[in-house]
Amino acid sequence: MVYRCLHAAERLSERGIEVTVVNARFAKPLDNGLILKLVRSHKLLMTVEDHALMGGFGSAVLELVSDEREETNKIVRMGIPDHFIEHGPRNLILKNLGLDENGIADKFIATLELMDIHSSFSKSGKRHLTV
Repeated sequence: MVYRCLHAAERLSERGIEVTVVNARFAKPLDNGLILKLVRSHKLLMTVEDHALMGGFGSAVLELVSDEREETNKIVRMGIPDHFIEHGPRNLILKNLGLDENGIADKFIATLELMDIHSSFSKSGKRHLTV
């Protein structure tokens, strides 16, 4: 999924939104230090996985952040929902679930708007935000 996230980051960059993409190759053990550093230094964290959301990487991140008494409301998880998914070509399934580069970028932008973070864009004509 990291390549889809990198492509989504390129789309976001074209809109003046700079993001950090981290390749969390393993769900266990978590890199607690890195995750907490990101939570403390970023306005929004989005976990993206091609596995079940329940009990997945994003859930583990939420548990860590909660245990450390950090802000959990800035974490958004993307992954496979807990219901039956029609079988088919992987790319089509991921697209239908919003887990392709466009879906990831769109969800990120929608989340920024919900959190009203977009108001921190500069007013110089070029929108730039590091998240």
